[in-house]
Parts: sequence; structure tokens; C-alpha cells
Amino acid sequence: MQKYIDQLNEAQRAPVLQKDGPMIVIAGAGSGKTRVLTMRIAYLMSLGVDAFNILALTFTNKAAREMKNRIASIVGSNEAKNLWMGTFHSVFAKILRIEAERLGYPSNFTIYDTQDSVRLLGQIIKEMQLDKDVYKPKQILGRISQYKNSLITVRAYFNNPELQEADAMSKKPRMGEIYQNYVDRCFKSGAMDFDDLLLKTNELLNRFPDVLAKYQDRFRYILVDEYQDTNHSQYLIVKALSDRFQNICVVGDDAQSIYAFRGANINNILNFQKDYDGVQTYRLEQNYRSSKNIVEAANNVIDKNKTKLDKIVWTSNDDGPKIKVHRSVTDGEEGRFVAATIFEQKMQNQLPNNHFAILYRTNAQSRAMEDALRKRDIPYRIYGGLSFYQRKEIKDVLAYLRLVINPKDEEALVRVINYPARGIGDTTVEKLTVAANHYKRSIFEVMQHIDKIDLKLNAGTKQRLQDFVTMIQSFQVINENQDAFYLTDHVTKKTGLVQELKKDGTPEGIAKIENIEELLNGIKDFTEGQKEIDGARGSLSEFLEDVALATDLDKDTGDDDRVALMTIHLAKGLEFPHVFIVGMEEDLFPSAMSLNTRSELEEERRLFYVALTRAEHQAYLTYAQSRYRWGKLVDSEPSRFIEEIEEKYLDFLNPMDTSYRYKPMMDIDIFGEIDKSKLRLSKPIGGTPPAYISSQEPISSASIRRLKPMSSSGSNAKSSSVDSNLVIGNIVMHERFGKGEIVNLEGVGADRKAEIRFDVGGLKKLLLRFAKLNVIG
Repeated sequence: MQKYIDQLNEAQRAPVLQKDGPMIVIAGAGSGKTRVLTMRIAYLMSLGVDAFNILALTFTNKAAREMKNRIASIVGSNEAKNLWMGTFHSVFAKILRIEAERLGYPSNFTIYDTQDSVRLLGQIIKEMQLDKDVYKPKQILGRISQYKNSLITVRAYFNNPELQEADAMSKKPRMGEIYQNYVDRCFKSGAMDFDDLLLKTNELLNRFPDVLAKYQDRFRYILVDEYQDTNHSQYLIVKALSDRFQNICVVGDDAQSIYAFRGANINNILNFQKDYDGVQTYRLEQNYRSSKNIVEAANNVIDKNKTKLDKIVWTSNDDGPKIKVHRSVTDGEEGRFVAATIFEQKMQNQLPNNHFAILYRTNAQSRAMEDALRKRDIPYRIYGGLSFYQRKEIKDVLAYLRLVINPKDEEALVRVINYPARGIGDTTVEKLTVAANHYKRSIFEVMQHIDKIDLKLNAGTKQRLQDFVTMIQSFQVINENQDAFYLTDHVTKKTGLVQELKKDGTPEGIAKIENIEELLNGIKDFTEGQKEIDGARGSLSEFLEDVALATDLDKDTGDDDRVALMTIHLAKGLEFPHVFIVGMEEDLFPSAMSLNTRSELEEERRLFYVALTRAEHQAYLTYAQSRYRWGKLVDSEPSRFIEEIEEKYLDFLNPMDTSYRYKPMMDIDIFGEIDKSKLRLSKPIGGTPPAYISSQEPISSASIRRLKPMSSSGSNAKSSSVDSNLVIGNIVMHERFGKGEIVNLEGVGADRKAEIRFDVGGLKKLLLRFAKLNVIG
């Protein structure tokens, strides 16, 4: 153990070696906080602390897996398996499954994802005959999520006139009824949504003192990563569990608190020292990730915030190149600049694609980047897009599997009761739903007793319902003796899902079958991996929980060599050698919706700090002078965050770089020279008359930075120096159309044309005196 301790610097070693008592580790970006958490857990175990008595909470499953693997390499895999380590949601879901009956839930309760919840709310709003344009399911779910994370239960809502009045003012007077119905329907279906995993844990610990005492005794040492991102509900759980022994270690960086929109409360980390007695404070201020220019520039920006903890982040790394700032005329041109720069860097320095990341403030900005990358044949991956597990064909398979585990799951049942088609129509489902609500039973239970209830269904429909029940029950029998892979393979064949998709011979239909095959591959991989975990057997319930709690960034992309595209919020915790932060414009970043209060602006500034500190070697800041928004071209100005960085850390690529500048459509010579002797100044209304600035008078670079430079050039496009050397068969790169092959040449001199077959966009004929082509092969 000592050899691992010796690898830490002095600042990292101190929190690792403190055994007992409350402590906070304020960790700057790239300062090795994960290493400190890992080593602290391993050190506690080396002192004889039982792994079962340690609780470590992270914000992604990926982070938990990486930490567990590191700990296993130090103390051995057998002991590391016994650690309670994972995300808040996964750890508390585990506790809730153990204690579910206390709250009236089955231990095999379903975890609803966002799509499930939105569908259920849509059904409730329809049943209540409300206007779906006023009561939009996604907005309603967001509101309910805010209630739950603030511990506002249905009862608390109806006891709070101010909340009810606020909803009435926003033209949603029946919000409370929807909330009540949603909670009731989830409970009847034996389901919890993501927010329930925290809300119900709070309920469990508060309503049952013996349960609280049990887990306080179990978790004698508690460690929390990214503490600045905890919300009120998470804060209260951690406070309750740590209250007895107070051996709590929280690690975080107030400068990276960027999730207020999800309920994160920066005051949790700012006020930690007030919550516990005798708190030891440690600071990790040495950045091991980024170059000196990047670290200092990030410090410049975050220093502008007033609400922050004291720390000075520094690095002993090389200065590195300056941060490059590029101005484009349009967002399309911005995309072409980014793609061209990545292409050049790859070619010149033999870099892989996954050394590059493009970060943006909103998902809509990815379109221009994608177009430009495709034209350069640069492979990329968008994080945060449609998850594999959200695709329809995958959701259909998972719905069947969820019914096997929990037949009360009405969302799953309604989804697949007539898919593939088996003659059970919407009218029948509506009758079943009404009966289920009347008897306060699940739809599946009503179907099990269909002969005893008069729903005015014909004999054929009743038989089809009974056949469906029998099929699900047969799956349940198989599930008792087989692993998740065997059962899923059987379900996809027996239900007719794959046969249904085979009827669609289109490429889309084939892709759906391939997706189901990939799901089976994933389940096989999961069941094999579970064999290594003590107490796990690769069961269907284990797999479904793993899927329900997975996030897009938890997926291991392995050797996937692609440029990463993502919002800055998703980039937190990641690092790349080269990072492009695009759309650095006022009202976009910082967002126009975040300029109402100082706290909102400071969160935007923290978001920029996070973006900049993802870069290890080179950072680019790009902005456009005009950008399409809602179909209209609007003028933009550079973000204030560029202005907040000292000029010595920046390298402005414009106006020196003219390759991407605007080309006027007329010859400026037609205007002639300005004869200043003929100018007659109007008499000023007051004060000193304006004076001419001599053309020799120097203008400060600071004032240039505040201007939006306008470029100028002649009207005739400059002919490429390679035009005369072009031959049929050349592979060329074009700024707009990407890569292509010359298939024909015609004409001479200024009228010479090239017919080029582009990889994206097909055959185009270009006038060479205007086309800017680079020969690449």
C-alpha cells in the first residue's frame, strides 16, 4: 500500500491518510480527485475497515467501474466486489429493492425511464380530457421532477397554496390532480421513476428509524464524488446516513457546478463546513491535465464569479500553444473551419479522430458540425442523441422482458399487448384500463380474471387475452431457471417480434433486426460479466436494472476512433487533447435565457470553465458573425467570455487568416478614394468638435478585440495555383462539398471547368477560377 501512497503529491496524500471525521476535498479541474478517492478507499481497507462498511457515491456508472477496477488492482478483486459503490440512483435502487415492502412496492418494481413517464402522463392527460397543448406531457414531467427533488410530495403540494396558485397563474390549475394520478398509476404498476429512487429513499429513512439505524451502522465511511452536483434530496440522504459516525468525505469543485437546471444546489458544497463539526478542508490545486495557457485562461474567467470557494489552480505542465480564436461569417462556415482544422491536424501530426472533441451549448448546433465532418469523411459520434435502448424495436423487446419481471407494469403491457398484431384493439385496451381503475387492480390482473368480469367482449377477444396471459406466464417459468440471454432469445422468437420485422425488407427493417441482434449480444456479454461478480447470476432483473440506470456516457466505446460531439454538460469529467468550443456568441453562450440574474450568469461562466478545462493541449474558441435561428439569419457578437481572457493567452486567427473571410460581391475600386479636403463638418451641438484620427495613430489591440472586423478583397476570386496542373483522376478537397474525384476537364484559361464526383452530393461542374481545390491524391 505504501508504494501507492508514495505516488501521490503532498496535497493528495493528506486527505487519503485522514481516517476519521468529516472532510471536504476542494479539487480543481484535472487535479487527480478520482485518484484521491480511489486511494482513500484502498487505504481504509488496508487499515482493516470492512469493504461492506464503505459507501462510495459517484455520478456515472462508468466512474464507479473505473474506481472499483483501480481499487481491485491494489487490494484484490475479492474484497473490491464487496464495496457499495455506484451512482446515487443505482445504490439507492439496491436499498429500495431490499426494503421495498416497507413502502408497499414489490421488490421487483420497474424503473420508468423518461419515455415511459411521458407516455403515462400523455395517457392521464387524455383521460382527464385536458388540452395537450396546455398540459404538455414533457413539461408536466419536468414540473413533477422539480417537486420530487425538492421533496414536495402530493400531500405537500395540496398543503401549499402558493404552489397551487403558481400553477393556476401558468394556466395549469389541474396540475395537482395530474400529479396525484401519475403517482397513483406508478404505484399501481409497481413502478418508480428516476426521481422516486431518491424521494422513496428519503421516505424510507425518515418513516422507519430502524431502517435508518441499519444503514447508518452499515455505512460507517461515506465518500461522495462531485458533491457540488448534489440536489436537495441527495443532500438529505447523505446527511441522514452519515449522521451517526460522521466519517464523511466529499470531493468536488464549486467552479464546476453546472447542473442547477436539474436541481443541483451549489450551496451544498459552499456550506459543507457548517453542516458538520470539526471539518478538515483540503485543496487539490495542481492541474495535471492541461497546458499552462489553458489553466491560466480558465482561471481568468472563473475569477469573475463572486460566489466561489478560495483556491488557486496551477500547473507545472508546459505553456503549450495559445488558445486559438476564430471568427466565421456564418455557422456553416464555422463548421467548415472546424472540420478543415481537424483534417489538417490529423494529416500533419498523424492524430487519431478520438483526440478531438467539439463542444457546444445546445444540441441544435451539431447540425452544421455534422455536415462539415461528413463532407471531409471524418467519422464522428454524437453523445446524448437517441440512446440505443430508446429505439422502438429495443423498447418493444424490453417491454416484454419487463412484463416477465413485473406483470403489473401497465406501460409495458399497453405497449406490446397488440404488437405484433394479435387482434386486441384499442377499444379492448380502453375497456381493460377502465376496469383496472375501477377495481384498483392492474390490467394484467383483470386479464387473468377476464371470465369473471363482464366487459362485453366477444369469445374470440377473451381467448386472445387469455393466450397473452399464458404466454407471459410461460416466460416467467423459464426465467426461474435460465439466464437473461436464454430468456430474451426465446421471447424474441415466441412473440413473433423478429418475424414481424422480417416482413419489412427495407434497409430500415433490416437495421431493426440487427439492433435486436446487438441487444442479444449485449445481454450475452452482460451475463458473462456477471459471473465475475459475487452473488450475481446474470438474471433478467439484474440486466433490466443495469439498462434502466445506464446513461449515454456510461457506454464503453472501446477503440471507437471518432470525433466526439456533445453538449458541454455531457463533457464534464472527460478530457481530450484538442477541444473546439463552438458558438462563442452572446445570447448563445452565455445563453440568453441565463442572463436574468447574477447566479444564472455565474453558472454559464462555470459551464465555460468546464468546457475549457476539458482540453489537454489545444483549445479553439469559434464564433460566427451571423447564425440561423428559427429560420432567420441574425447577427451575432463575440461572447463576453472571450473578452474575459487576457490577450496573452489568445491567438486571434482573424483578420490575418483570410481563407474563411467574407468576399464582397463588388469591386471596392468603383468608389474611388475619399478626398478629406472636400469634407465639411457640421457644427457640433456642444462640446469639442470631433477630430480625425491620423492613419498613423496606433490603435490598441484591446480596442480591436472589441470590434467585429470586416474583411475586404477584390471581386475576382483568386485562382488556385494548382488549376493548371489538375488531371482527370485527381482526388481533391473542396471547402463546401468535401472530397471528390475529377472525372472530366474542359475549357482553357479563365473558362476552364472541372467535373467532379463528390462523395457527398454527387456530380458537380465547377469553374476553376472560382473553385478553391486542394489536391490530396
